[in-house]
Amino acid sequence: MEVVIIGAGIVGAACAFHAASAGLGVTVLDRGPVGAGTTSRGEGNILLSDKEPGPELELARLSRDLWGEASEELGPQSVEFENKGGLVVASAPEGLAALHAFAARQAAAGVRTERVDRVGEFEPHIAPGLPGGVHYPQDAQVQPVLAAAGLLRAAVRRGARVRTGEAVAAVTGTGGRINGVRTADGSVLTADAVVNAAGTWGGEVGSRLGAPVEILPRRGFVLVTEPLPPMIRHKVYSADYVANVASSDEGLETSCVVEGTRAGTVLIGASRERVGFDTAMNPDVVALLAAQACRLFPFLRDVHLLRAYRGFRPYCPDHLPVVGPDPRVPGVLHACGHEGAGIGLAPGTGALITAQLLGRPWRGADPAAHTGLLPDRFLTTGGVPT
Repeated sequence: MEVVIIGAGIVGAACAFHAASAGLGVTVLDRGPVGAGTTSRGEGNILLSDKEPGPELELARLSRDLWGEASEELGPQSVEFENKGGLVVASAPEGLAALHAFAARQAAAGVRTERVDRVGEFEPHIAPGLPGGVHYPQDAQVQPVLAAAGLLRAAVRRGARVRTGEAVAAVTGTGGRINGVRTADGSVLTADAVVNAAGTWGGEVGSRLGAPVEILPRRGFVLVTEPLPPMIRHKVYSADYVANVASSDEGLETSCVVEGTRAGTVLIGASRERVGFDTAMNPDVVALLAAQACRLFPFLRDVHLLRAYRGFRPYCPDHLPVVGPDPRVPGVLHACGHEGAGIGLAPGTGALITAQLLGRPWRGADPAAHTGLLPDRFLTTGGVPT
């Protein structure tokens, strides 16, 4: 079977890695360089801590296991894989009660959680007086572009081909089924299946494939400090981050997320706003994120910012990714709409797409756990999830 994967970001790279590992013929196409889109604008989070029980959490659990396996093959140092764990903190007692209830639901779904009464023992430099939090030892981090490049290199070792600087214009086919794709320069690649892993542009690519899905951009900013000695041990964020991820509000939302990197810099987020593809810098958002981070870690008041970058998170209105075959066009599969969780969910997405291409469950896993991610949830409303 020959498979064309559209998109050389982290999700497309993971699809190529798993498909090539299964012996499929794989060609990856991207109009830009490897990992140049949303992948290059993320923090590299591999999180279980921010997901409600349901299909996305099941995908995250699968992905977490597969990230561990992939990092061993790629080399943990080469992709900066860090099993650092996450610490979610509450700012008030009522918030702590809600956080504990949320963690209890996650624990019932198989996530490892640990209540933390003295957050200062986990993070010595955190603000005093916080009532408590929850530690998630399975949370981890990679360097996103290094990880995407590493997965693609491993896929190429297994026979995959990567062609950057080539955009897909349309699909070709006979008898209602695709048999290839036509690139913008007019060349045609034979394909038994096409995977839409185009990230924020997944909606546009889906339309070109005759299988539109509603993928919307959500702009976010991340701040980067000067390099520091190790000061922050975990990924640390405030409990309201989970609510902001799940919100559909168009206006600006921010919640404090702070973590160190292997290079010594500290990454500060997170903001979300629906402004289309407006790339403008917003100093007010930068100031707000910096102020929130300083309240959580007061030592940051004396630290310089090196830069602030922004990008677009691709999301569906129901905040679930679209993973699987599209019944409208046999041979088209979607692997997009992961919002800000694409890094963490990429390996599981690649594994599910490969299993669906082969027509069998992934390592005997229950396919019912992932049916909520299938594209058929869009069909009754013309592209809007029901």
